[in-house]
Amino acid sequence: MSRKNQTLGEFIIENQSSFKYTSGELSRLINSIRLAAKVVNHEVNKAGLVDIIGTAGDTNIQGEDQQKLDVYANDKFIQTMTKRNIVCGIASEEEDDFISINSQDENHQNKYVVLIDPLDGSSNIDVNVSVGTIFSIYRRVTPVGTPVTIDDFLQKGNQQVAAGYIVYGTSTMLVYTTGDGVNGFTLNPAIGSFYLSHPDMQFPENGKIYSVNEGNYTHFPQGIKNYIKYCQMEEGDRPYTSRYIGSLVSDFHRNMIKGGIYLYPKSSVNSEGKLRLLYECNPMAFLAEQANGKASDGFTRILDIEPTELHQRVPFICGSKNMVDKAEEFMRNA
Repeated sequence: MSRKNQTLGEFIIENQSSFKYTSGELSRLINSIRLAAKVVNHEVNKAGLVDIIGTAGDTNIQGEDQQKLDVYANDKFIQTMTKRNIVCGIASEEEDDFISINSQDENHQNKYVVLIDPLDGSSNIDVNVSVGTIFSIYRRVTPVGTPVTIDDFLQKGNQQVAAGYIVYGTSTMLVYTTGDGVNGFTLNPAIGSFYLSHPDMQFPENGKIYSVNEGNYTHFPQGIKNYIKYCQMEEGDRPYTSRYIGSLVSDFHRNMIKGGIYLYPKSSVNSEGKLRLLYECNPMAFLAEQANGKASDGFTRILDIEPTELHQRVPFICGSKNMVDKAEEFMRNA
């Protein structure tokens, strides 16, 4: 039985039987993510004191300027999972292609692949605003012992066995699910351990916060424009409060606790949407559904979308169930 203030390690051991697969490999993988998160947290907290903020001088596969902390976080998560020999493949938002692990070792039996956004919202680092890490875990679909292929990564979100995020904010939290609810663990920096602080996290069915970059309003589809006007209308429990941080992890985390909706629709500028299906939308959608929320592209359940490429972008609407339902209604009727 989980209890507040138990460590993440204790929680993993006590809840091992609730995992879909109980070989222990998934537990070791979550532990490796925990370790990398502590390393990255240490570096994030030094931003401004050492030469770790600003651009690294390169662009990633998305065409976005890489921040120094993007590169650092990407390296640390990949190194941690690779050295502990617990995954057979990794795909990162910061890498052009997936990475095959132990592909030369005919005896390796690793079953899991990880997809990761190492530092979501990294452009906020320079101004000391919360950022995060998002991760998604699948069982491979190709034969164990062989090199991974693109098919191991292009799986629907409904095939995820675990997903989560780390938010580096006023406190550092690791929030994750293995398909049996969502639990949040807060880092005690004095002793370097994560403790269960938010058991069984749930989205309220209704909320009063909407999170969207309204600076792009003129570029949004008509259904989203109509929904934003609905949120602003003075009627019943509205108008809703507008809160937008610009870091998906931070906006999602607040809305799950307080009740709200996050919207990043397609637009005339980003015709396919801006957020990545595999690195951001699928893991957040899995978490949302496990926490009594909902995630959609405006018409289709996110977890049912068939991926076609590693860095695929999609529109994303996520949050309190009734608010997402209403946004979908506006999209259908536009």
